[in-house]
Amino acid sequence: MNFNDINSFGRDRTPFLFISDFKAKNIKVIPLDKLKDYDIEFCIDENYTKKKYKNSFEKLPISFNEYKKKFDYVIEKIRSGETYLLNLTQATPINTHLSLTEIYHNANAPYKLRYKDKFVCFSPEKFIEIEDSTIHTYPMKGTIDASLENAEHEILSNKKEMAEHLMIVDLLRNDLSIIANDVKVLDYRYLNTIEAGSKKLIQVSSHISGNVSPNWQDRIGDILKALLPAGSISGTPKKSTLRIIEDVEKYDRGFFSGVFGIFDGNSFKSAVMIRFIQQIDDKMMYKSGGGITLDSNAKDEYDELLDKVYLP
Repeated sequence: MNFNDINSFGRDRTPFLFISDFKAKNIKVIPLDKLKDYDIEFCIDENYTKKKYKNSFEKLPISFNEYKKKFDYVIEKIRSGETYLLNLTQATPINTHLSLTEIYHNANAPYKLRYKDKFVCFSPEKFIEIEDSTIHTYPMKGTIDASLENAEHEILSNKKEMAEHLMIVDLLRNDLSIIANDVKVLDYRYLNTIEAGSKKLIQVSSHISGNVSPNWQDRIGDILKALLPAGSISGTPKKSTLRIIEDVEKYDRGFFSGVFGIFDGNSFKSAVMIRFIQQIDDKMMYKSGGGITLDSNAKDEYDELLDKVYLP
């Protein structure tokens, strides 16, 4: 399946489920009337839990020393001007008696996807929405433990977090300008609180919009191709940053930090695939990370990576 095929679905106004890996190289497009033939569950822009399962959970993360080697490599690349912001992620082995299906049904998240026996995600982050002739994107960048004293003030006043968020907003604004007109930031650095296992996290988002042509459905594949990989989960400038990510992470992200979405024939809604668990044989890998800038602190970034490893 390629982006021209997606344009054909759009021209025919055929509703479909769209799933893309991080690099936008492995793309799944499934007409919604054929979905019953696949072992796939999803929800978009909802917030519900069908069932509750008690869970056992253990994470076996990369050591801080090993993470710091990767962190220092990224800082070196920032100092050389090859990147300004890079989202550094790692895969953490986890132990749980829950299946991917049980994890899916346990998760109270607005964007959920279980793809066969391969992976599950329960994401809080929108990617793009297109309705009528307006496109919206909601970059999420900046995380803090909600239990910390003055957590909201701390995250909003932190210079590193401010710089990181600004760079991602600039990147996404530029990305939207490739396929839309009158691109503007409607809401800058607003806060959301999400459940993260035994704790709560505050995350910072912004809202950017632009105008697309009335017949945007005819080129929906071109729109997605222009915007992927998602800027909030890669970095800036995108081309050189993607090359550095491949050099430093030393593992295959696969569908983690890719995008999934629904085209209903008229509108399109999608999410970034974070909070992501992959099944590999009889083992599970939880993939997570955070944005690195010149002002980042290695221990803080390591703690954030671990905070994002949890079961709902």
